[in-house]
Amino acid sequence: MASVTLKDVVKQYDDVTAVDNMNLDIRDGEFVCLVGPSGCGKSTTMETIAGLTMPTSGTVHIGERDVTNLPPKDRGIAMVFQNIALFPHMDVYDNISFGLRLRNYEKEEIDRRVERAADTVQLHGMLDRMPDEMSGGQRQRVAIARAIVREPDVFLMDEPLANLDAKLRVHMRTELQRLHKELDTTIIYVTHDQAEAMTMSDRIAVIDSGELQQIDPPLVCYNEPANLFVAGFIGSPSMNFVPGAATATGFHSNDGQIEIDFEPSDVGVTPDQNVTVGIRPEDVYPAEQADSLANPTKPISVTTDVLEPMGDEIFVYLLTEEDAEVDIDDPNASGQLLMSVEPDSTIAEDEEMEVVLDRSKVHLFDSETEQALEHGIVETTGGAADSARAHTDD
Repeated sequence: MASVTLKDVVKQYDDVTAVDNMNLDIRDGEFVCLVGPSGCGKSTTMETIAGLTMPTSGTVHIGERDVTNLPPKDRGIAMVFQNIALFPHMDVYDNISFGLRLRNYEKEEIDRRVERAADTVQLHGMLDRMPDEMSGGQRQRVAIARAIVREPDVFLMDEPLANLDAKLRVHMRTELQRLHKELDTTIIYVTHDQAEAMTMSDRIAVIDSGELQQIDPPLVCYNEPANLFVAGFIGSPSMNFVPGAATATGFHSNDGQIEIDFEPSDVGVTPDQNVTVGIRPEDVYPAEQADSLANPTKPISVTTDVLEPMGDEIFVYLLTEEDAEVDIDDPNASGQLLMSVEPDSTIAEDEEMEVVLDRSKVHLFDSETEQALEHGIVETTGGAADSARAHTDD
């Protein structure tokens, strides 16, 4: 096992900066996911750690060693790629042992390592099979076993489950978590799938445009996003964003439909400052449920637009303005909200209703810097919760 440290790493391709001043400290034995949209620089970061790409500037340390200028074979790493790339003319044993045979390991040592790796990934009785005789999940296990036999300090995995079907991906996620516990080694895992990142990671490193946005445990990234990008990227469906401005008594949305009372100085804003409120769909409630919340906002008048039954919940798209134009490229545009309700809800399309927000789950962001200002808006001016409840009693 070993820690991995990137210090001030930059990777430029002509006028394109793929990795921009990356500072990353991954602890010994930690499972860290590098997550972000396509083209954000996560794979380039991985390749820089592996030695497949040389950084333009900065240093890479694995354990106590500066490996910045070392070739991949001398870094003590093993990689599992999205493309499994097994040798079709070799059986499972030969595929797993190929790297060891190239390095002239003794036959007994090769047998020991192959047996151990096959046992770890549950390939019992399959060592004489050919790749075309195996399922996609089994072939992926062979690729992982091929990395295990190297007994590396660090495992690097670049979207290894991307080519598997949805059910198999879920199964393999569990397998990788079990593998991490058994091997007790450092794993760096690249993915654009936030479900993989949330379920497997000790910490998530969220990357956008080559820059590290936040590195924290999954639930911290979910509940306390560092900025608007992390808030919008982590969580499915995405967080609702409501643009507006701070007032002398709190927040007022641009469409005039949403007001949240608070003392501006308590959250570090000044009146007339442009701010954005974030709220997750599960924290938006029909107004009649305001009594179940300790601190609901004032009721918000909305019209239901589209309903999406998901089995365990229903996603309800809400319009806060009668003439709001739905922008399919921006589901969080001004005038729109997304709410999650129980599957037995009787809410229908084109229904006028009122909703409230859970103030303790409201996030506040600076619209200019996009940085988080506050997570959870406690009521300081008084009256909003009582107003919401009184409104539902009328």
